[in-house]
Amino acid sequence: LAIAGGGDSDIINTMEQNNEPSRVIFEGEEFQDFARSFQSESPKMIQWVIKYSGGLVKNEKQAQYVLLGFVVVAIIISLFFIFGGSSSSYKNKAVPVMPAAGQGDPNFKP
Repeated sequence: LAIAGGGDSDIINTMEQNNEPSRVIFEGEEFQDFARSFQSESPKMIQWVIKYSGGLVKNEKQAQYVLLGFVVVAIIISLFFIFGGSSSSYKNKAVPVMPAAGQGDPNFKP
């Protein structure tokens, strides 16, 4: 912004010509944009799946399917343990009834 006359009207005229608000850049912010350009767009988990798949997963789309499959399997296993993991022998086991104190006990003396 160059102000020749020093008045408020010059500032308003200059802003109306540009019609864009000025961008405030904080210290260190200009380096963040530079660093972002070197990073890939895919998330770290996707990169990890591609890296450690042993060559089976070749691109980001395949890695997404692998992660989706892992989540589905994990949910199915969790539901099995929550709802279907108990055996029938455990449910049908009879719990012996304990008599009240003193009843049926020959050693009990009130």
